[in-house]
Amino acid sequence: MADRTALLVLADGTVLRGRAFGASGERTGEVVFNTSMTGYQEIATDPSYAGQIVCMTYPHIGNYGVNTEDDEAPHPWIEGMVVRELSPVASNFRSNIDLQDWFEQHGVIGIEGVDTRKLTRRIRIDGAINGVLTTEDADVESLLDRARGIPSMDGMDLVSRVTCETPYGWNEPWPAPWVKHEQPDKRYRIVAMDFGVKRNILRSLVSHGLDPEVVPAGTSADDILAKSPDGVFLSNGPGDPAAVTYAVDTIRGLVGKVPVFG
Repeated sequence: MADRTALLVLADGTVLRGRAFGASGERTGEVVFNTSMTGYQEIATDPSYAGQIVCMTYPHIGNYGVNTEDDEAPHPWIEGMVVRELSPVASNFRSNIDLQDWFEQHGVIGIEGVDTRKLTRRIRIDGAINGVLTTEDADVESLLDRARGIPSMDGMDLVSRVTCETPYGWNEPWPAPWVKHEQPDKRYRIVAMDFGVKRNILRSLVSHGLDPEVVPAGTSADDILAKSPDGVFLSNGPGDPAAVTYAVDTIRGLVGKVPVFG
């Protein structure tokens, strides 16, 4: 595949030029970093990263490919990924597809060959900043205008975008032999409010003796209490928690009537 140029332009005027991988097009979002040495597939599919472009600080990404078991959600939620070097080879017995093709299938834009340490230091010192990631536009001034026009994450409700549409049950524990847990004599039924829950959180709950039913973030306290749960779990999620005002009354209606944890 011929090299494609990609540009990442930040709202402060920073311009990073590199090679594109994954999908073509243009994406906007808050640019953040992640220091994990592995787990790029889990990061890409984590609903908590919805609306964000993620810079990976580990320099070599994609070497073990992507598999069908490690997704945290049915599809990636990130807007884009920034890496120092994309591995040209995906080598692992669990791999079904390489990162390039997986991103292309799901419409995620990647950029490689940039100074990720410089970008990480910029974010670490001054905080997350909005940016535009594109493979189509080379006009820096135009991209800078668009970057400065991206709405702030403050006050942004992204939970309504990632939450499930209908309730569903979950009974899958952590797979052996990766993790083994002594199963308790009694299991507890809980309701998990989906503000952007990850599959591994649900697996952890099951592995520790809980049987979760996942419900949309807008579910009322009365509807939850009607299920007679032993507890209610509040998941993590993307965006500004202060914007999820529709869940406040629900949580207030649960406190004192059923254990609430998260």
